Amino acid sequence: MGRLNGKVCFVTGGGQGIGRSVVDAFLAEGASVIASDINQERLNELPSSEFLKTFQLDVTNGQAIARAGREFSNVSVLVNCAGYVATGSILQCTDKQLDMSFDINVKSMFNTTSAFLPAMVARKEGSIINIASVVSSVMTAPDRFAYATTKAAVLGLTMSVARDFIADGVRCNSISPGTVDTPSLHSRMAASGDLDEARKRFVSRQLMGRLGAAEEIASVALLMASDEAKFMTGSNVVIDGGMSL
Repeated sequence: MGRLNGKVCFVTGGGQGIGRSVVDAFLAEGASVIASDINQERLNELPSSEFLKTFQLDVTNGQAIARAGREFSNVSVLVNCAGYVATGSILQCTDKQLDMSFDINVKSMFNTTSAFLPAMVARKEGSIINIASVVSSVMTAPDRFAYATTKAAVLGLTMSVARDFIADGVRCNSISPGTVDTPSLHSRMAASGDLDEARKRFVSRQLMGRLGAAEEIASVALLMASDEAKFMTGSNVVIDGGMSL
């Protein structure tokens, strides 16, 4: 207990899935957490704690993110969990779908990092954690053109920030999960028209024979946020149940 004592952490997409598990894990280890999400109802479901603040935020709104950076200038850990999974090949991808994928998966991280990084640099301390995916430059999956393209960009963004600010005490790392059991995945499985068959297909991609748990991804984020990982920057941790092997 107490691995994050004294740290102030800002989490996007903190109302559900991986983001919610990150919020829970960080609170359990002594952090003060600002959980943001576009869905206020999801934020209302978070546990009551004197160490938790909620902040409704649309990550595609750069001005709102800039205001958050000014309001929470003492943030020492930024976790970018908000994301969007577009389906289809390049021939099925529309301009709107590609723009939305970049806005949510990439530009949001550009905006949050731009908002919180200056104060981290001034304090000579900070950890930025970006949720990417194995479906990126690590590997591909069928009908994930926009998703894979933007998640590959997240890996490049992560390494670039890590390289540019390594001398300023700021670390930047990414996590690339495989298929994780989240509300978002459930929605996509249900949209297929046959939830059980869709689940079987997703599980079949995992060599361990099961989906990942959001808590397992959060445990890696916890390591990256803690002082135990002070020598770690520019890394991409693949946690995918063997999906990319």
